[in-house]
Amino acid sequence: MAPIDNTEYDYDLVVIGGGSGGLAASKEAASLGKKVCMLDFVTPTPRGISWGVGGTCVNVGCIPKKLMHHASLIGGEIEDAHFFGWQSKNGEPLKDNLKHDWSTLVTYVQNNIKGSNFSYRALLATQQVKYLNAYGTFVEPNKLRIVYKNSKEEFVTSRHFIIATGERPVYPNDCEGAEQYAITSDDLFSLPYSPGRTLVVGASYVALECAGFLRGLGYDVSVMVRSIVLRGFDRQCSEHVRNYMENYEHVKFIDRCVMKKIEEVRESKNGEAPLLRATYRHLESGEEFTDEFNTVMFAIGRKPCTDNIGLDVAGVELDSKGYIPVVNEQTNVPHIYAIGDVLQGKPQLTPVAIEAGVLLARRLYNDHNVNCDYINVPTTVFTPIEYGCCGYTEEEAIDKFGADDIEVYHQYFTPTEWKLNYYDRPRKPMNVCYAKVITTRSKDGDPRKETLLGFHFVGPNAGEVIQFTPFPLKMKATKADLDALIGIHPTCAEIFTMLPISKRSGKEATQQGCCG
Repeated sequence: MAPIDNTEYDYDLVVIGGGSGGLAASKEAASLGKKVCMLDFVTPTPRGISWGVGGTCVNVGCIPKKLMHHASLIGGEIEDAHFFGWQSKNGEPLKDNLKHDWSTLVTYVQNNIKGSNFSYRALLATQQVKYLNAYGTFVEPNKLRIVYKNSKEEFVTSRHFIIATGERPVYPNDCEGAEQYAITSDDLFSLPYSPGRTLVVGASYVALECAGFLRGLGYDVSVMVRSIVLRGFDRQCSEHVRNYMENYEHVKFIDRCVMKKIEEVRESKNGEAPLLRATYRHLESGEEFTDEFNTVMFAIGRKPCTDNIGLDVAGVELDSKGYIPVVNEQTNVPHIYAIGDVLQGKPQLTPVAIEAGVLLARRLYNDHNVNCDYINVPTTVFTPIEYGCCGYTEEEAIDKFGADDIEVYHQYFTPTEWKLNYYDRPRKPMNVCYAKVITTRSKDGDPRKETLLGFHFVGPNAGEVIQFTPFPLKMKATKADLDALIGIHPTCAEIFTMLPISKRSGKEATQQGCCG
């Protein structure tokens, strides 16, 4: 922690950034009796989109993404409803009268977001956190210049600072017309027209999630992949997700290509989508192709918002990509801390930022000594078939322990509700869901000596299934402990309690029955 400083300041703590981490740290510090100010300012996107307090997660991330993902799943369930006896009052299958209205979805999603923005503002006021919708820049190590939208300026000083500015999507610097005509996920959730035929450029979880729910809502969707999908995730599970999207959801994939140019053929008028001409190049052959889309969305990566807030003036060190190296959230400047997506080498997830912010405030102002645990953090990719994971990927386990010293137990399976008349439901195929557990290997085959290393689940409600897997990993439980659990039947999660087949055995890993 920072050394004792007896100087008088305007605030005990100024938090720069009003996302999940900044909100959590601000409220916790205020609840501990400290004078707190939180700054939040959203620079509009090239398309002019900005939003209220709450950061990426609330406004243009987790929340609207999950709502739109759920909207697409509802459509799929309605298509299947007649197999379960549901039909319209005139006796027709519900799917025959099904269509989706984009503007209705956007309206309700944005209303939900605005409700959250209001609630956060009210809560900050209740907890006596000074909220400033203004841009803060360091002019001295303990002093900020505050600039409001009307260009009014003022200066504030503080004993401590927390950098919680998060990230924003990037555009390519070698694609003509990208910023002028394309969008990012920052624009998608408030898009004023139906996306129409859509090209998603990128293969990150953001790219695949957006492509997935747009396809589920009925749009023609293509994904342009430079190299591999879901980099950093388990390769087998990542490719499994891609294959499902391609073969069952009919998302098109354009491999080994990069965008070169976007032109507007027809501008957007009267609530209709524009028509764009995209030119892209194959990385190996060099051949160029053109195609027309209504929407082109870049999801090629994100950049930390650390380059224009005067961190150099304050003396805060950054790495080559703009991320902040920290030790227990403390930067190289003792009174300046950082949390959330701006941290170097830490999981970029909302709950991580919240946990880090709360624990940091308690260490600073309540004599606690608990640090944020960044190991074994669970996450889920909300693609049409969801993928949840925690712990080592198979590749990481092999690199760490060696292929001969790990064991991989796995099983393909079919959710019970997918089995009803499955041969007429091509989007609900048999044995396409998948679970695997990675352990250390016992040379004598004793599961009591096999420590759990990682959980991976591809199937419905993956986030709900994977949520409690950090617990056995943190407790260093064994495969024998997992085998001793009795599952809840019939659920998808119970698959983890009955994984007898290892990859090493070469045995068939498809599900043969469901009740013994």
